Amino acid sequence: MSSEQTPTPETTGPRPRRLTYAALLAALEGLALVVGGVWMLILGLTGEPDDRQQAVTGGITLVVLALLPLLAARGLLGRRSWSRGPAVITQLMALPVAYNLLQADSMAIPAGIALAVVAVAALVLLVNPETTRALGIRGPGNPGNVEK
Repeated sequence: MSSEQTPTPETTGPRPRRLTYAALLAALEGLALVVGGVWMLILGLTGEPDDRQQAVTGGITLVVLALLPLLAARGLLGRRSWSRGPAVITQLMALPVAYNLLQADSMAIPAGIALAVVAVAALVLLVNPETTRALGIRGPGNPGNVEK
């Protein structure tokens, strides 16, 4: 049986709120990507985009990209240690997107602010020691119970 399937003292008991909040923020980002992708698909198929193929490809890409934060959110809720990596990667990818939205001279600025706040908040929650313990992740120099 792998260590991921065997409950450890750190991963038993109630799920910390910080872990739940991190999972909810990741799920929120995933759902936003799905909505954006479906919206692009619908506009590409029914509207008059400049380039129909580009709109459809962009919509499909956003829907596929949504799988990363959605799977990470599910893993975080299930207290799977592997899920923190994809969740952190999602937040790190969101920061340059937020920066680009903030550079726009349009209605994208509020979206950039919201995305930046969500990404930074999720990163803070994901690297929190309580979250790390709840996921059973041991840091360097802390090998846990190693038999000699």
